[in-house]
Amino acid sequence: MYQQAAQAYRQTNRTIANPRDLESGLLLRAAARLQAISDDWATNEKDLDHALTFNRKLWTILVSFATGETSELPHELQENIANLATFIFKRTMDTMIEPTPEKLSVLININRAIAAGLRN
Repeated sequence: MYQQAAQAYRQTNRTIANPRDLESGLLLRAAARLQAISDDWATNEKDLDHALTFNRKLWTILVSFATGETSELPHELQENIANLATFIFKRTMDTMIEPTPEKLSVLININRAIAAGLRN
C-alpha cells in the first residue's frame, strides 16, 4: 500500500511545477480533516482513525523522500525531519490509544507550520 502511495506521489510530483505546493496542500488537507474532528468531536470522533491514518501515511511518505538516498536535503535537515516524523508517529499512536480533541492540536499546528514553510 505504501509503495502505491509513494508511486502516486512521484508521478504527481513530476507533473506539478512546484512539488512543495503539493506537499503543502496535502499537509493542509490533513490538518483540515483533523481540525474538523476536533471542532465537532461528538459528531466526528468516528472519523478520527481514518484521519490519523491519512496523516501518518502522508508523513511516512514525506520522511521517506526527505531522508532517502536520493534526497538532496542537507543532512541536518534530514535529521530534523526524521525527528519530527518520529514525534508525529508517537503522538498519533497516543491519540489512537486515548483519543481526545486536545491531542490533535499539536498535529494540526505542525502540519500547518510545515505547509506554511513549504510555501515560502
